[in-house]
Amino acid sequence: MKYRVTVLTPTLVGDGTKLSPIDYMVWRDQVNVLDQTRIFRLLSKGPRLEGYLTQLRKATTLNFAEWGGFAQNFAGRRIPFEDASCTQHWNNAPIESLHIAGFAANGNGPFLPGAAIKGALRTASVFAHAKPSAIRDIANQMTGERSPRRPAEHFEQQTVGSGGSDRMRAVSITDSAHTTRDAFRVYMLRLSTLVSKGADQYSLGWKQAGRNADGKRPDDATPTFAEMASPGVVFEGDWRENAFLNGEEVRKSLRWNKPVTHETLLDAANQYATKQLELHARYAEWTGLEALRASVSELQKRLEAARNNGSCLLAIGWGAGFLSKSAAIGMDEAEHRKVLGMLPYYERAIKSGLPFPKTRRVIFLKNKPATLPGWVELKVE
Repeated sequence: MKYRVTVLTPTLVGDGTKLSPIDYMVWRDQVNVLDQTRIFRLLSKGPRLEGYLTQLRKATTLNFAEWGGFAQNFAGRRIPFEDASCTQHWNNAPIESLHIAGFAANGNGPFLPGAAIKGALRTASVFAHAKPSAIRDIANQMTGERSPRRPAEHFEQQTVGSGGSDRMRAVSITDSAHTTRDAFRVYMLRLSTLVSKGADQYSLGWKQAGRNADGKRPDDATPTFAEMASPGVVFEGDWRENAFLNGEEVRKSLRWNKPVTHETLLDAANQYATKQLELHARYAEWTGLEALRASVSELQKRLEAARNNGSCLLAIGWGAGFLSKSAAIGMDEAEHRKVLGMLPYYERAIKSGLPFPKTRRVIFLKNKPATLPGWVELKVE
């Protein structure tokens, strides 16, 4: 069997690599990634190598006036910005924002790791099979003298199993085939947030790195830049289902009540996507971001179409946020907040009384806040 992933909103599934500001130069509204090996080979033939190495050691970015010719002649690859307006924002951004996260790739080009798909399907499966009482059970575990290190571990094991009885063993998903970089772009993102205006009333704010105050205008927010697959990019790979594990006798011994197939996993993913988009739509209403609201509405329409044609929607990769990683978002909200409030890294956000999560990483298109990252459609053929 084959799977086919179609990118719906700009998506980044990274491999941990980032372009440092001294690895590239911005010229003609594109990121020119320098081929340092060629540059060293060229400079080693003359007296300029020492000066170049000195600047690399000391500089946060390369001096374009002195070394800009390398961006024109010695670029290993060129990644266009999504829009020419990104160049000006890049020029004004702080140095720490100029490290550009890259898409997973090797010598043959970018590819979509199968683990990104399988991980998203696993979370969706936990969401779809969770019992309403599960979140209360987790809360009760955490009220004792010693809280468990992994409070949700038992909850996950109850829904998808663990070890040899893990239901996801029935499915194998390979990394996708390599694709070209033609449709990859460097996108600008900013972090939006909710600001309280009273009981159940909120306004839009924009997060500023290193400051407690939130800005009122998009330009007040600290931008980040990422190399992302543009909408329409397609990744294809192999999908395998283990008929032996799905056999009736084997399932009984593993305590699986039904076979694990692509149909069941895709249905769970659509249930999960429904809840995520419902929460994103509510957020768009609160913030008044019309373009974001329209984008979420389009994704909801695409989700309905996916249900009818046997595919599913997934939120994957960098920037998809908390809602794409928590299987508890469909449970009792008060109990969910209670559990999150017991965790040190969420305690402060829960005490604020604001909806959680109160932030979204928003992609800017044509210099306007427009959509959310990481939404793709998965079809198994």
